[in-house]
Amino acid sequence: MLRFDAYHNGAPAERIDLSGAYVFAQDNIPVQADLAAGKGQISCMKRTAGACGLALLWDAGEPGRLLLPTTRLPDRKTSYNLNVELARSRVMHLLQKREDWGLFDYEEARPLNDEFEQVRHLFVESLKCDVPGEAAKLADTALAAAITLGEKTALFHADAFLRRRRQMTAANRVGFGCVVDLLNGQDRYRGRLSEVCDFIAVPTGWKRLAPRERAYQWEHVDDWVNWAVTHRRGIHAGPLVSFDPDEVPEWLYIWEHDYDALRDLIYEHLRRVVRRYERKVRLWKVVSGLNAYNSFNLSFEQIMELTRMSCSVVKRLAPRSTVLIDLVLPWGEYYARNQRTIPPLLFADMAVQSGIKFDGFGVQICLGAPRDGMFVRDLLQISALLDEFVGFGMPLHITGVQVPSSSAAPAGRAGHWHANWNQRLQAEWLQAFARVAISKPFLESLCWRDLIDDRGHALPNGGLCKENLQGKLAFRELRNFRAQLLAGEDGAIGQPPGSGPEE
Repeated sequence: MLRFDAYHNGAPAERIDLSGAYVFAQDNIPVQADLAAGKGQISCMKRTAGACGLALLWDAGEPGRLLLPTTRLPDRKTSYNLNVELARSRVMHLLQKREDWGLFDYEEARPLNDEFEQVRHLFVESLKCDVPGEAAKLADTALAAAITLGEKTALFHADAFLRRRRQMTAANRVGFGCVVDLLNGQDRYRGRLSEVCDFIAVPTGWKRLAPRERAYQWEHVDDWVNWAVTHRRGIHAGPLVSFDPDEVPEWLYIWEHDYDALRDLIYEHLRRVVRRYERKVRLWKVVSGLNAYNSFNLSFEQIMELTRMSCSVVKRLAPRSTVLIDLVLPWGEYYARNQRTIPPLLFADMAVQSGIKFDGFGVQICLGAPRDGMFVRDLLQISALLDEFVGFGMPLHITGVQVPSSSAAPAGRAGHWHANWNQRLQAEWLQAFARVAISKPFLESLCWRDLIDDRGHALPNGGLCKENLQGKLAFRELRNFRAQLLAGEDGAIGQPPGSGPEE
C-alpha cells in the first residue's frame, strides 16, 4: 500500500480533493486502486504489485490547479511526503525533456538551463529538511518554479521548431478547422467559420444519422457538405464508428450480446455513409474512442478486429481520402476505472503493429471538465503527450481541442491554468497550445471543438464565440495565427491576447 502525507502551507491538509485521482504503474499506465483521504493523508490500496505513482488534482500556486503525478514509488510502511514527491516528479520530468529536446545545444537556452539549476537547488533543500511540514513548504516552492520553468521550456522548444517548420514551408500546410453544429445554418455562423477555418469537421455520429434503425436522416449533413464544397473548404467527417454513449443509437443495443450481428451492422453503416460522401470528404475519422468506451463489453480482440475492418472498408471505398484512428481521453485515466478499455498509447501501438490500413492518428485534448481525461494539465505535459506519437511514424491530427472561457460549473471543478478561466486565459492558452502543437513536424491539422458556446456540451463556455456569435479574444487569436502562418511570418499568434476590442 502507498500512503502520502499532504500538507498545505506547512500544515496537514484539512481537505484533499481526489476528483480525477488515479494510481499508475510502469509506462504511466493507470491501474485499479482504492483511494481514501482523511486527516491529511491519502491511502492507495492498489491491486498491482510493484512501484506505482499517484496522480491527483493539486493547487500548485501561481501555475494553477493542475492534475499532477508523483514519481513511481515502492510500497513501504511509512508514508511519503506528497508535496516532496510531486516536486520530485516534475524536476525529473523537466530534466528528461531538456535532454530529449537537446536544449543544451542552444545558446539561447542558457537562461533556462541556469533557472533549472535554481529549481533543482530548491528541491534539494526540501530533501535536506527533517521537519515534514517545512520540507513540504520548500517542495511547494520548487514545484511551482518547476512547472513555470517547464512551460517556458516547452514554449522555447516549440518556437525553435516552429521556425524550422516555417523555413521548410511545412508549417503553412497545417490546416485549421472547427467542428460545425449541424443544426445551425445561419449565414453569420458560416461566415465566422470562413474567417478561421481551412476545413470544417462535419459530425457523422451514428446516432445523429440513424436515430431509428435503417432510417437515415441525411439533410443536415448534405447541407453542410454542399456548403463546404461551394466555398472551397475541406471536409473532415466522422466519427463513423464510436462507442461513446452519446454517439450510439438506442436501437443498436439490441445486438449487445451478438458480436457477429453488430459487426455486420457496422459494416453496412460504413458502406452507406462513405459511398454517399466519398467524393467530397478529404479526411475520415473512422473509429473514435474505441480505446476509452466499451459500451458493448467487447474483448480486446473484438475491438481490434472492428478497427481493422472499419479502416479497410473506408480505404477501399474512398482510396483518395485520409483514414484516421481517433484517440479520446489521451492520458488514459479511464483504464483505472474500467479494465475492459485499452490505454490510448497501447491501442495506438497495437494498431500500428498489427498492420491495420490507416493514414494517421487523431487525438482530442479538451480540458476544463471534471471527468477523466479533461482535468487541466500544463503545457509541458501536453507537449510530452504529443511527443509520444513521434515513435509511431505517422501523421497526427488534433481532431478536437478546447478549454473554457469561464470558471462557471463544471469548469471550476476541473482545475485551472494560472488563474480562474476567463476570455483572456482561453486566448492565451490557445496561443500557447497552437505554438506547441504546430511545432511538431508530424502534425497536419488542428481543429477547435465548438465555434460558439454550447450549453449542452461538456465545456459549455468553450466556444470561440459567444452564443450571439460575438467573437471572443480566442477567435481573434486563432484568426491571426492562421493568417501569419499562411504568410510565413515569424512570431507567436498576432498581438498579445486582449489587445484591441472584442468583435
